[in-house]
Amino acid sequence: MQSISSSSSRSPSKLTGERPRQGVTPDSLLALHEAGYGAVLDRLGPGAVLDVGCGEGFESARLMGEGRRVVGIDYSEEATRAASALFGPEGMSVACMDALTLGLGDGTFDWACSSHVIEHFTEPERHVAEVSRVLTTDGSAFFLTPNEPADFENPFHVHLFGRKELSSILEQYFEDVWIGGLDAVARVKEDLSVRRAKAARLLALDVFDIRHKIPHRWYVALYMRLLPMAYRLLARRDVRGMTGIVGDDFFVTDMVDDTTLVLFAVACRPRRAASLGSRGRS
Repeated sequence: MQSISSSSSRSPSKLTGERPRQGVTPDSLLALHEAGYGAVLDRLGPGAVLDVGCGEGFESARLMGEGRRVVGIDYSEEATRAASALFGPEGMSVACMDALTLGLGDGTFDWACSSHVIEHFTEPERHVAEVSRVLTTDGSAFFLTPNEPADFENPFHVHLFGRKELSSILEQYFEDVWIGGLDAVARVKEDLSVRRAKAARLLALDVFDIRHKIPHRWYVALYMRLLPMAYRLLARRDVRGMTGIVGDDFFVTDMVDDTTLVLFAVACRPRRAASLGSRGRS
C-alpha cells in the first residue's frame, strides 16, 4: 500500500452541517452515525479498510483491530489534520483526498466504507466507480446515505436516493448488491420529528423561498453561518448525552419504507471493467 502523509495539528474542524462533531451535533445524529459504523464493523473481516469521508476519524478508529489496517480520507484538510493527530499514533493512516478521484492504487483495499458521502455529489456514479476501483476483486463496500423520503433539507445533500435508484447505480459497479435500511426505535424517531418540526418553523420564515432562488453556494454559506446558532437555540438540550439516545437505539432492517432514516448497502465483488472504464472517462 502506498504511504500516506499525515500532519500534527489537534484543532477540531468547525461545524458546517456537512459532518457531525462531538459535543456539538445533537445526540440522535451522532448516534445514527455511530450505529452505521457499528453495522459496518459487524460485517468486517481482516484486511485493509478504506473509510471515505472520515472527518475527524472518531468512527474510523473503531474499525481498527482484528487484523485490519485502516486508512481514512477526507477532502477537508482541517478534519484530516485533527484525525491524524488523534488517531495516527494508534496506527490509523489519514490523507486529504477527493472522493471522486482517489489517489490510491487499483485493488488496494479489501473493504471500503462510504458513510453519508454519496449524497454530496451531483455525479455520484463517479464516487461509486472509484470505490469499486480501489477494492480487490473479492472486496466489499458499505454505503450509507439518507433515505430520500425521510431526509430533511440540507444544502449539502445534492443527490438523494431511494432504494431502487441506489441499487441501480451500485449494480453497475458490483456483482452482488444488498440494500436494507438503518432505522431507529420509536422514541428516537419522535425526537427527530420534534427537532425537524422546529427547523421547519424556522424555514417557514423564508416565505418567498429565497434560499432556493439564490445561487446554491450562497445558500451553503448562509447555512454554515446559521446552523451553529440554530443548534444553540433549538438543540441545546439535545447534545452531550442529555437525551440518552445512543447507537443501540438504531438497527439494520430488510424492511425499507418512506420513514426509514438511512439506506444501508453492502456491495461485493467489483465489476473491474466498469470501474476502470469510468475512471478513463472522468
